[in-house]
Amino acid sequence: MIGRRDIILRLMGLPLALLTVGAAPFKQPVVDQPAPPFELTLIDGTKVDLAGLRGQVVVINFWATWCVPCKRELPLLDTYYRLQKKNGLRVFAVTTETSLPLRNLKPVFAAMTIESARRIKGPYGPIGNAVPSNFVIDRAGRVRYAKAGSFDLDDLNRILIPLLNEPAPTS
Repeated sequence: MIGRRDIILRLMGLPLALLTVGAAPFKQPVVDQPAPPFELTLIDGTKVDLAGLRGQVVVINFWATWCVPCKRELPLLDTYYRLQKKNGLRVFAVTTETSLPLRNLKPVFAAMTIESARRIKGPYGPIGNAVPSNFVIDRAGRVRYAKAGSFDLDDLNRILIPLLNEPAPTS
């Protein structure tokens, strides 16, 4: 049953799947705080959650097919991931609801090494409805970066290299 809150959120253009985790209240990710739980459904149907990524540096990138900065950022993220995955980097590209249907995106997904997700459950989504938007979660599960706007190579090095150099938590 759709309640008044759901109708308001839909009118605001905010996808409900991005705003709730089960019955838990919405908790927006905050930099330097523990990352709220999430569950990604990848293009192949595989599910990935925050707990399963502990010990890795995670980038969640929200993009759209119509977004010009996204078209520059995705190949950069893909190349960066190819070079850094051996050091514990995971990158997930989440398409927005305003992109082309998933069946039309298969050639794009096939060309990328970064994992593509068709949806995310949890309080993550384009920041201020802007794409690209990126979240970075460190090895210990803390949000270290959350901003709208595309990465360039200097940003990736400045933000990710120190996190990749941190040891994984022991417990």
